[in-house]
Amino acid sequence: MICPHCEKSLLRRERPGHVCGKCGRRYALDPKTNPLRLNDLRVRRITGRLTGEGHLSCTAGQLWYAVSRRSLRDTRVDTGCAIALALFGVVLLLVGLSTVGVFAVVGALLLAGALGFVVAEAKGVGRGVPRIARESFRSGPLADWTSVYGSLPPGVLDDSRYPSPPTEPSDGLVLVCPDPSIAVFLDAAGLTTRYGLILTAGPDAIPTTGPVLVLHDADAEGLLLARRVRDAWPGRPVVDIGLPLAAVYGRPRAVPVRGRPPEASVMAALEESGEYGPEQLRWLRKGWGFPLVGVEPTRLLAAVSRAVERAGAAADPERRRAASVGFLTWPEGGGP
Repeated sequence: MICPHCEKSLLRRERPGHVCGKCGRRYALDPKTNPLRLNDLRVRRITGRLTGEGHLSCTAGQLWYAVSRRSLRDTRVDTGCAIALALFGVVLLLVGLSTVGVFAVVGALLLAGALGFVVAEAKGVGRGVPRIARESFRSGPLADWTSVYGSLPPGVLDDSRYPSPPTEPSDGLVLVCPDPSIAVFLDAAGLTTRYGLILTAGPDAIPTTGPVLVLHDADAEGLLLARRVRDAWPGRPVVDIGLPLAAVYGRPRAVPVRGRPPEASVMAALEESGEYGPEQLRWLRKGWGFPLVGVEPTRLLAAVSRAVERAGAAADPERRRAASVGFLTWPEGGGP
């Protein structure tokens, strides 16, 4: 790996205990000792891209997805083991057929094992499953980073707590967003101040009587969130601003995450809605989805800002007369 301090190439034996053997300085992440194969320079590059080289902040959750994205495309199948098993199996099978029969049996078993690897690879075993969970990323690699550098990577915000609600009563727009990473990101970007926006994690405590916007992941639970809000607050204007499934499903650049399969009642509600096709429902039923933290921060901020502006225009008679377009649809251009 390359030392993030002196930028010298280091062999494994030249960096004991995460200390560079050439400049003597400590670094945070070694690709040989963490599941995501991270190093300090890669984290800095990815953070720079997320923040537009410092023009925008991002959150720990958004960084987690960005550093996990490459591995989410891969399976958990070790192709090197499959090749080794196949080679040994062929050799033992040939030896056994010409000499001792037990070698042939062992060779056949090794070939069967290699075939199992091939089948697992074809079925995509492990694809979409994060190598490290979001919470473990905070307590692992990010904690290691903080212990070395004294703070999170430049531009990365702590999203362990949901933004505090306003202390004074307000009649502003409400944005229901369950993901604290996205709520912290939007709050830090100034949406709450600029638009008088009130952030809340769920439909149980909506503090105003005005319009409610709903922002959610494109997974089985998220796609039902707007319905839950409408059921909890009948008569309130509720606008689902995304993330719409159509914006990410089947898009090559949108790398999904696979979690636990949703409950049968959730899938039944999605089927009853008639909004999703059979293939999409099968995909959701397996636990697939796309998280908001996977949307490029600048694109997410622009989309939510447009939604808030248009919702405000629709609620204000004078602004409504000036508005010429409706509510937000997710930006085009190939998905996140």
